[in-house]
This record gives sequence, C-alpha cells and structure tokens, in this order.
Amino acid sequence: MKIEVPDAVAMEKLGGSIARDCPAGAKLFFQGELGAGKTTLVRGFLRGFGYTGVVKSPTYTLIEPYEINGNEIYHFDFYRLNSPEELEAIGLRDYFDQAGICLVEWPEKAGSRLGKPDLLVHIEGLEGHRQVSLEVQGPLGHAIIRNLP
Repeated sequence: MKIEVPDAVAMEKLGGSIARDCPAGAKLFFQGELGAGKTTLVRGFLRGFGYTGVVKSPTYTLIEPYEINGNEIYHFDFYRLNSPEELEAIGLRDYFDQAGICLVEWPEKAGSRLGKPDLLVHIEGLEGHRQVSLEVQGPLGHAIIRNLP
C-alpha cells in the first residue's frame, strides 16, 4: 500500500490512523533517509494513542518508553548505533518479548537481531511531498492497515 503525504501535518495524521487499529505486541519498523519524516510519523502514532507530551527521537538514548492509557509503547532510534552488539546492553530482547508495541527507526542498523516486523513503513522524499509505503510482514500487520485510506 502506498500513500502520498503532502506535509508534516498529514504525516502526523497518518501516524494516528496507523495507531487506531494497532494491537498490543505489534512491531513496526520505519525506514527512510534522514529527515524523511519517521519521527513525525511516530509522533502522530503516539498522539493517536492519546499522548500529549513532547515526542523526540531517542537518537542518543536509543529508546524512549511510553505508557499511554494502559498501553506500553517503545520508541527506538538506532541511527547512532555503531554495531548490533550494542543492543544487548539495553536488553533489546526484553522489549520485543513483551506485549508492548515497538516502533523502530533505522531498524537496518540492528542487523538481523530484530526479526521481521508486523509492518514495514518506508518513507521516500519526493519533490514537494512524501510517499509512504506500508508492507505487511507479520501476523499483526493486517490488523494495523485494515482501515487505512
């Protein structure tokens, strides 16, 4: 599924739409160039769950946990990761073995340690807009996209 996104407001709205039917335990991976809109999409996702605070990319801390209305959501950013082995220090498996929702920016930096996502989101910057590709790769992916435009 491909969706044209004209601006940051629409990107946040799309993130909220993705959150609407996202079940507990889902794994979503976000790919795209630096500045493509990955964090903006995640911000919209968190807003879709009712989060009203500041959303920043955990570029230096690698993970930002959220508890929103009884939902555990973990936002990862592996942009500054030098080696997949560094993930052992943060207890990565513990997060992915729970019922929390995992949102991962720059998943390719983790090598094969993450396994497959339920939904792979790729953002491509085109002239004047973005194209967001949504690819179901796991069992929960269909639930996430079933009501998207």
